Parts: sequence; C-alpha cells; structure tokens
Amino acid sequence: MNWDWNYAVEILPRLLDGLLTALIATVIGYAVALVLGLVFALLRRSNQPWISVPTGILVEFIRGTPLLIQLFFLFFVLPQLGLALSPLAAGIIGLGLHYATYTSEVYRAGIEGVPPGQWDAAVALHLPKRRVWTSVILPQAVPRSIPALTNYSIALFKDVPQLVAITVAEPFTVGREVISETFRPFEPITMAGLLYLAVALVLSYLGRIVERRYKGVAV
Repeated sequence: MNWDWNYAVEILPRLLDGLLTALIATVIGYAVALVLGLVFALLRRSNQPWISVPTGILVEFIRGTPLLIQLFFLFFVLPQLGLALSPLAAGIIGLGLHYATYTSEVYRAGIEGVPPGQWDAAVALHLPKRRVWTSVILPQAVPRSIPALTNYSIALFKDVPQLVAITVAEPFTVGREVISETFRPFEPITMAGLLYLAVALVLSYLGRIVERRYKGVAV
C-alpha cells in the first residue's frame, strides 16, 4: 500500500485531537499516581496494622490485576452500582490508581534509602512527626525516587491506548474510527504510533532534565 500524503494531512487534525485527550489523561492520571502513591507509601509504614495491612493488600491487588480489567470495572461495573463515569474520567482514575501502586513502591524505596542517622537526628531534636517527614525525610527520599518516577510517566503514557477499550478518543481510537470509514489502515495507524513516539521522546528528555536538576539533592 502506498503512502497518501493528502489523506495523511486530511486525518491529522483528528489524530491531534485524540493526542490532546491522551495528554490530558496522562497529565492528570500521573498527578493522581504521584500523590496517591505517596499516600499509599506512608500508610503502609503506619505502626497501626489496621491501616498498613489493608493498604498493602489493596496495593498488591491493584498491582496484581491487569489495567484493562480495572478499566472495565470502572466503566462498566460501577454504573451497575450506581456510579457512572465518563470514559475519560474512568480512564484517568484507572491509570492513576494503577500507577499509584507502582509509584508507592518507588517512594518506599526512596524512604528506606534515607540514612538511619537522619532519623536519629530528627528524634534527637524532638521534631514533631509531621516536621520529620516534611522537613527531613521526604526532601531526601523524593529526589532519590525521581529517575524511577519519570520512567513511570512514560509507561503510563504508553498505556493510554488501552483506553480504547472504554471508548476514550485517544489517537489509536481515532485511527480505528478513520479505518472503519476509509478502509485505509496504513496512514492512521502509522501516524498514531508516531505521535505516541514523539511524546514519549519528549517525556524522556524532560525526565533527564529533572534527574540532572535533582541529582545533587539526592546525594
């Protein structure tokens, strides 16, 4: 099949609209993953078993089940329980929850990487527990976690095409719609893939910039 540039230019605006949706899902979903992952990590370190144990079970359950099943549950099962979500909302929540379980492990490793002397010094100074975390531990743990966290931002973005299962109009979904209308798969699928590749490369570049920026902080 020959490449048709006129056809490619014609469908490009539709694919770019899909890319915008994919970026929205990525940015908000990743923000949810970063915040909720930190919450999960802190709850799992609780001295109260009634907090740490259920949190650990929840994290392992989400990590142990496919993202696609979680998306189906949010979009198709929750309405049966009285909670209907739009496709994009279900996709964002699904991505955020799924990757929060992975970022929580990254945060946990970063926290455990803080030298024991830092904990001892905080205790010796009689700092309030909240200040120990906000002023001593997290400022050292989070920079240590940045390389892995940036990798998960790319992984999350590359999982956005799975939202096709719940009809979110990201580039792959748009590409399938175009194919059903024109019966030409070459251009839309190739262009959708290239759009994802372009954004993934940008995210990788930005991640390296952030890593270099905080490299000295993590030492």
